Amino acid sequence: MREIIHVQAGQCGNQIGSKFWGVISDEHGIDPSGVYKGDSDLQLERIDVYYNEASGGKYVPRAILVDLEPGTMDSVRSGQFGQLFRPDNFIFGQSGAGNNWAKGHYTEGAELVDMVMDVMRKEAESSDCLQGFQLTHSLGGGTGSGMGTLLVSKVREEYPDRIMATFSVFPSPKMFDAKNMMAACDPRHGRYLTVAAIFRGRMSMKEIDEQLLNVQNKNSSYFVEWIPNNVKLAVCDIPPRGLKMAATFIGNTTAIQEIFKRIAEQFTAMYRRRAFLHWYTGEGMDEMEFTEAESNMNDLVSEYQQYQEASIDDDSDFDNDDDEILMEDVPGVPQPLQEISQPQRGYAN
Repeated sequence: MREIIHVQAGQCGNQIGSKFWGVISDEHGIDPSGVYKGDSDLQLERIDVYYNEASGGKYVPRAILVDLEPGTMDSVRSGQFGQLFRPDNFIFGQSGAGNNWAKGHYTEGAELVDMVMDVMRKEAESSDCLQGFQLTHSLGGGTGSGMGTLLVSKVREEYPDRIMATFSVFPSPKMFDAKNMMAACDPRHGRYLTVAAIFRGRMSMKEIDEQLLNVQNKNSSYFVEWIPNNVKLAVCDIPPRGLKMAATFIGNTTAIQEIFKRIAEQFTAMYRRRAFLHWYTGEGMDEMEFTEAESNMNDLVSEYQQYQEASIDDDSDFDNDDDEILMEDVPGVPQPLQEISQPQRGYAN
């Protein structure tokens, strides 16, 4: 089975993770004690992706819970699914990160990261065919951002051939607004590089294909022309609990540069005054790291703008004869999902 190891770091990451395990346990028919109480064999068909089967027929999440203070762990334990997790996979410190990235990355987090990696190795070694890792965390704060990025670098170093997916919460003034955008940027200000549409429920594949084609044709100016077939879809005929059907749209748009531009402007204004700098240099950071990070972010914004303005006739930057290299050369552009011509009949994970 293609197992996935889930890691949740910091207060934000653990709150997201707790909700994730509540939803997925309900969909798989797993009660808060880890016992299967479902009503369909499909619920157990791919349960090994996220769960280990323990003695007594109980199912334990393949999850690692991390924080630099014990309060978050206590909240998870006291929650509805708190007893579902393996006790040895709760890893926490006592001092906290104090919303300081440097503490999470260089000092307090660095002292705890080896313990996290040891637990991660145990989970990986007990897997039959490890697919990869997923991390839920925040990019604003201390533990989720500082230690979260440290964990990502450690995992990429130790498991370079495994998938690493992060669900990162960006600092945003209008998160979860009425338009259901989960990032404070307007996609109409950019162009889509790649798009994935995930449908759940019993529905007509023919109708889905027609509607997606219609949307793409009507909004062709919002899609880059030099990546062919950049709208992919996946379908599972089992809907989420309580719904007849649902759809999720994931877009990789150059408009995301708006977030980086806003953060860069705020950073520049504060760094010019050396505001709060001593909290980071006091944890071992060098001022050069700040200027390097600013330069990297500006380069990222420039790259997004370059790909937004590029055309299919721009032979100087792109090779039209090699689509595979074209996709891999674009930073931040994920490989599109394989198109599914028939609904999947297995249970969704």
